[in-house]
Amino acid sequence: MLVRILERETLSPALSYDKFAQLRPAERIEAMEDMMLRRLFILTSAILMTTAATAQAQTPPPFATTKVADNVYIFRYGGHQSMFIVTSQGVIATDPIGLRRPAAKAYIEEIQKVTKVPIKYVIYSHSHLDHIAGGQPFKDQKAVFVAHKNAKARLQQINAPDTVIPDQTVDGPRKDIKLGDTTLELHYVGKNHSDSTLVMRLPKEKIIFTVDWIPLSAVQFRNMADNYVPDIMEGLAKVIAMDWETLIPGHPGPGGKQTGTKDDARNALSYLQDLSAAVKQLASEGKCYNNDAMRELKLPKYEGWTNYGPFLSMNVERFCDFYNRGI
Repeated sequence: MLVRILERETLSPALSYDKFAQLRPAERIEAMEDMMLRRLFILTSAILMTTAATAQAQTPPPFATTKVADNVYIFRYGGHQSMFIVTSQGVIATDPIGLRRPAAKAYIEEIQKVTKVPIKYVIYSHSHLDHIAGGQPFKDQKAVFVAHKNAKARLQQINAPDTVIPDQTVDGPRKDIKLGDTTLELHYVGKNHSDSTLVMRLPKEKIIFTVDWIPLSAVQFRNMADNYVPDIMEGLAKVIAMDWETLIPGHPGPGGKQTGTKDDARNALSYLQDLSAAVKQLASEGKCYNNDAMRELKLPKYEGWTNYGPFLSMNVERFCDFYNRGI
């Protein structure tokens, strides 16, 4: 029937009223059915095309580059993002974010849209593979890889085939990368989301890039694996004391927000302090590891934050580990 409708619509002239009047009753019914089906087909097609166009418009591209300041950019691939800095002598890139995806190729192509100077450095934020895997295309361009010494030791231990082992390490509280007229400070403030996290600071631009432990209006990820308590709170206080204005985190926040401010760091610290106090009380009552009690613990001040519902009880359990078992 659909083929007949398309053939009539394409090959036959419209049925005039006079011709319609000459049809037998059964033919009139068939003609009216065909006309109704044609209209339904056209309406349905229009709705489907509109829906598809709307969905395409609402779906962000898999990767994009955003300018943050003069010569400072964010490269985003999916829900991960990195910072790169363009100088007169070359580019300083950060996390390749290429675990099980072709991010590095797109990352390099995006850099080359901005500048043709070579990529001189790739700095790892910490040792977690979802941020630092996939860097071989950068290494093929002779970039020097830098990370904290603990990150290098960990990567040598796990020997992930798609992760480049750092060439240079940060061995103390600070190491500076100087390229062209730019200085990038690599600060180690102790254990927090890992034992290898760097806080990268651009003093002139007052920008920091640090990953996974200062989320934008979000609770900590799942059960806070590889997080050190209470060290993470001590580290946040050190970061807040630094001179900076703009935070580039490793993941966009609500609504795709890509940068934060010192208030986001203060809020992240307040959340952990409130969580710590609440779980300490829970532990004193002997309720840690009681699944019902851990699920019932609420922090209404933060209920509007991303992942509050699914992850709060997991965050609670991490602090129960600390107060109940000292780990």
